[in-house]
Amino acid sequence: MSHAEALTTSNFSAKTANGVSLVDYWAVWCGPCRVAAPIIDELAAEYSGKAHIYKVDVDSEQQLAIDAQVHSIPTFIIYKNGAEVNRFVGVAPDLKTKLKNALDAALSS
Repeated sequence: MSHAEALTTSNFSAKTANGVSLVDYWAVWCGPCRVAAPIIDELAAEYSGKAHIYKVDVDSEQQLAIDAQVHSIPTFIIYKNGAEVNRFVGVAPDLKTKLKNALDAALSS
C-alpha cells in the first residue's frame, strides 16, 4: 500500500495549494514508474508532517497531466503553495537524493 495519496482533478488544486508537495505523475504500465514507486513511498514516510507526497495516474487523470505539461513519465513535480518550483523526468540512480534536495530547498525557501 502506497503512503502517497492519489490526486484527481477534483482535489488537485486544493491539495497542492498550501505548503510543499511532490507529485509523481505515473502509470501502471510504466516500468520506470514501478522502479520509482518505492522511492516515492519512502519519501512519503520521511516527509510526513513536512511535505505532501502525491501520485497522479496519468491514464485515469489525463487532464492533470496535460495541465502540467507532462510529456514523459515518470515525471516528478514539486509545488510550493500551488506553483511549480522544480521538475524531474525519468528515473536516475540518484533520484531519491535529487528529490530530497529539491524538497528540502522548497521547504527552506
